Amino acid sequence: MGYLIAVAFAPLLAPVLYRVLHDRPSAVETFDKFVYLAVPMLVAWQVLPHAWEEQNVLLILAVTGGLVLPILVERAFQSIADETDNLAIAAGLSGLVLHALLEGAALTPTSPDPPLVAAIILHRIPMSLVIWWLIFPRFGTKKAAAGIGLLVLATLAGYSLGSEFLSGLEGDGPALYQAFVSGSLIHVVFHQGRHDHDHSKDNHHGHHG
Repeated sequence: MGYLIAVAFAPLLAPVLYRVLHDRPSAVETFDKFVYLAVPMLVAWQVLPHAWEEQNVLLILAVTGGLVLPILVERAFQSIADETDNLAIAAGLSGLVLHALLEGAALTPTSPDPPLVAAIILHRIPMSLVIWWLIFPRFGTKKAAAGIGLLVLATLAGYSLGSEFLSGLEGDGPALYQAFVSGSLIHVVFHQGRHDHDHSKDNHHGHHG
């Protein structure tokens, strides 16, 4: 049970880490660079092994679609550029929640593999940091906390639904959906990085003042 608690609640470290890093001006730029690196790496870790194992080019196309579609929409409709980002954040979060559900379900064997548990915990922390980094400057603490809370709840729900739930989701659909929203997440991170986080200190204080 201890490993479940560790996996489920690892995302709660995100706001603490964000606060510590963002209160140091010298760390802000490094932190932003870390996010730019972490998101493509997390996406690659989620998508590429499946694509390789199943020789499934569709997964790579789905990531590309998720990356390109928001750009095309923004170019076509300049007035809804911000809305596009908000939708992409919501889509990206839904993909991460689905991922958390599957990870929770994967933990159901009576003695899970310790390296698997360690791997899940280790990528959970940057994943939840990215969620906080995306949501907090735009929407403030409550919505960012809700995003993190969804990850925690999804993990616990996945665990309680168990391996039957996992086997029911083994088709291409969930994998393609995760791949697509992963692409949209990459788009938002690089797009938002140019917009919101250029003035991250203003945003940071704006939400506390």
